[in-house]
Amino acid sequence: MSMTSRRSLLKYLAVGSGLSALGSASSFANVPAAIGERGYAKGPYGLVHFNDTQTGAGVPMVLLHQAPMSYRQFSAVYGLLSARGVRAIGIDTPGFGMSDPTPFVPQISDWASSIIAVLDHLKVPRADMVGHHTGSLIATEVSLQFPKRVRKVVLNGPFPINESERKLFLDDLQKSEVDFEYRADGSHLAESFVKRSKFFGPGADPRHITRMQVEKFQGFGPFWYGHNAAYRYDHASTLLRMTHPTLILTNTGDMAYPMAQRARQLRPDMAYVELSGGNVDIVDQAPEAWVEAVVAFTRQD
Repeated sequence: MSMTSRRSLLKYLAVGSGLSALGSASSFANVPAAIGERGYAKGPYGLVHFNDTQTGAGVPMVLLHQAPMSYRQFSAVYGLLSARGVRAIGIDTPGFGMSDPTPFVPQISDWASSIIAVLDHLKVPRADMVGHHTGSLIATEVSLQFPKRVRKVVLNGPFPINESERKLFLDDLQKSEVDFEYRADGSHLAESFVKRSKFFGPGADPRHITRMQVEKFQGFGPFWYGHNAAYRYDHASTLLRMTHPTLILTNTGDMAYPMAQRARQLRPDMAYVELSGGNVDIVDQAPEAWVEAVVAFTRQD
């Protein structure tokens, strides 16, 4: 049954049950605007889940999320991109969201072929790759492994760390994620919620943070797979090998902002845009500004 049919049926049932006062907006409060179609592609490690707005002409835009989120990280911008005539395709990284995991501890390079599997499934010959944090590393790998399938790349939060920084990140990962303690009283969920709220910063909507926590724990693979792959990835090296037109996108409040400056030094030939303020959730905090930056770059001749 199509998404449109399901919505029509549920609306009909709500009216028949005397629940019409709730309205369709309330019934689908967590469904991203311009959802288009959700589906699965057969990837090298199993099923890969995607969300395709199906709207717009020209080269589609693939959105690659940060860890440990899902395609829903971009819920605030699907509609904005669609309104600008952009076909946006959000993809769940293997092991996250509703995509099957790899049968081994993955590296960033292992995920690139799953992104191409979605493009093959949708019969998309070429796309722009837009990645946020861990997603920016995946976007890099897709451009290197499958150069003919990529037109432009947006790296929102590049991560060219050095070896001493890598060790610090991996040590912290071991304590905070690999050895994460699941407690019988559920207090680990509350602690995780509070920590994520602090990352978001002042004004964090508890409903929004709740959604993030669901995304973190719903994946079919261990949630630490994402940051583990990111921290072990040599982005300093792969940045130097990139040949596609690329935008380094950052925001001044992002904890990865210093890394964006380092990436800019490594590749001064790449386009550069920085947004003011925000944090790791800039897509939710400044969706209009984020979309304007991304669309302006991808639509340049």
